[in-house]
Amino acid sequence: MTDPTPIEDYALIGDTETAALVSRNGSIDWLCLPRFDSPASLAALLGGPGHGRWLLGPATAATTTRSYLGDTTVVETIHTTATGSVRILDFMPFGDGRSDLIRLVEGVSGQVELIHEWTVRPGYGAIVPWVSRRRDDSGVEVLAAVAGPDRFTLRGPRIPVAMGNSHHDRFTVDAGEELRFSLTWTPSWRPLPPDIDADRELVRTIEFFTDWAGRVDYDGPYRTELVRSLLVLRQLTDSDRGGIVAAPTTSLPEEFGGVRNWDYRYAWLRDAALTVRALLRSGHAGSSRLWRDWLVRAVAGDPEDVQIMYAVDGARDLPERELPHLPGYADSRPVRIGNGAVTQQQGDVIGEVMLALGEARDAGLAESPDSWNVQLVLLEHLARTWDEPDSGLWESRGPTHHYTQSGVMAWVAFDQAVRAVEQHGLDGPVERWRELRDAIKRAVLQRGFNAEANTFTQHDATTEVDAALLMIPIVGFLPGDDPRMLGTVAAVERDLLRDGLVLRYRTEAVADGVAGDENPFVACGFWLASAYALAGRLDDAHAHLQRMLALLNDVDLISEEYDPTHHRMAGNFPQALSHLALVGAIYDLADAESQPPPA
Repeated sequence: MTDPTPIEDYALIGDTETAALVSRNGSIDWLCLPRFDSPASLAALLGGPGHGRWLLGPATAATTTRSYLGDTTVVETIHTTATGSVRILDFMPFGDGRSDLIRLVEGVSGQVELIHEWTVRPGYGAIVPWVSRRRDDSGVEVLAAVAGPDRFTLRGPRIPVAMGNSHHDRFTVDAGEELRFSLTWTPSWRPLPPDIDADRELVRTIEFFTDWAGRVDYDGPYRTELVRSLLVLRQLTDSDRGGIVAAPTTSLPEEFGGVRNWDYRYAWLRDAALTVRALLRSGHAGSSRLWRDWLVRAVAGDPEDVQIMYAVDGARDLPERELPHLPGYADSRPVRIGNGAVTQQQGDVIGEVMLALGEARDAGLAESPDSWNVQLVLLEHLARTWDEPDSGLWESRGPTHHYTQSGVMAWVAFDQAVRAVEQHGLDGPVERWRELRDAIKRAVLQRGFNAEANTFTQHDATTEVDAALLMIPIVGFLPGDDPRMLGTVAAVERDLLRDGLVLRYRTEAVADGVAGDENPFVACGFWLASAYALAGRLDDAHAHLQRMLALLNDVDLISEEYDPTHHRMAGNFPQALSHLALVGAIYDLADAESQPPPA
């Protein structure tokens, strides 16, 4: 098997209901239609070209540069060959009620020969569709691929011809020449879709995201990276249903050739809550309302049935299974869809939700008729379960424990509940909540802190630290300069730093129930920058933040993990948790620098 395209060579395009990854050489290797969690119809990312891709790129050696058009989701790629240069714009129109992917080709200088290959494979690359040339209602010839419930329609001035089970073309683009190609998904039982006005959709998409980014109320250092991260988070927020997915991909490996390959195309309550907090800090309170209403629908019912994650529409059934027909990225098997962690208890989740909703209230978001009632139910559930062992933030598949970070976030949940009564006039058993808040804090400090080593520990049955402990000052459990936190940061620096990057925990010392190793976790690196800022170590915060930002690819995207030995990204991409931790670190540093010096 040939070496796969490096993860960092991809850019993200999307319409906020699904997303695609397009490589530097012009190959779209991952696309699920019509939703983030739909079966992939272009799945070369986890196999090879025969598992589905849409290639539109130079036929000869080229120097390639690319960027997003300003603060938008439109990717501009310029290929320069020995004979000329060509510009390609890739994007998915936002909010048009359709599922389209548009590729605009423009000759810039000279002549450039392009290869066009269109291989659609529904069912995660397993199904060869029936492909035929058809004419739409206006008499224009199109290529239509049908398999079961799905139809994929390719339009363009040149329709590729069948070669085996794929369709191919080679053509030359002259300076000043423009060509427009589009791929549209529709249910197979509906008529062929009408053509799309690509130029109009380009203008509309650019205007929407430029306006959205322009409302980010931050103008300090690292603004370019912050805005791009917020745009990624916006792309991963479903505008129709309100769910926020953790990543648009599945099974990109945490260890190349290993088994730590997970499906992140779902809405984790924790990740979504953290994303809402990042959007709130940027001045986008409207996004919190969309997610708040999704949350109310998703968790409706018996609180005992609350899950840590849901499908993007709030569906609960996410069984984990393997796809043996896919060889996996860099031979990393198994390829998984669904996620077995859906049945876990993770004690921090309700705290994350309460913190996000509390900050939304502080930003002026009024409670809906059901939202406070849902929070009351969640708090009652947490009051019964906070002292039970759980699987923790990192979704350990090993034994359950009393994870320190879970206890911290349970404290946060009741602290937010008390604030909701005291500062916003909502009704609830505030005296009981104060008592629970105090009892939880005592328990965390008793069983989660190693006084001899002056450090918090991952859980009550270990002396190991994990990077989740860096969240303690970020969520307000203790000040960042508390001696216990300073000791914890020192332990993280000693035990978890690898080439300047931060591991989640030492896999050789922690029984997490999964074989193999993993690379440093990107979000943890940004949490360390936040911890430095909150401890008053501002120079260290800047230096570490710049170290982390240097890992971004050429279009400012980052994955879940980073391999410092081979200098490449690992894990699902782009990762919401990584980008929201980036946003948090920039804001935490800016807030710390705005504080007056101690007297």
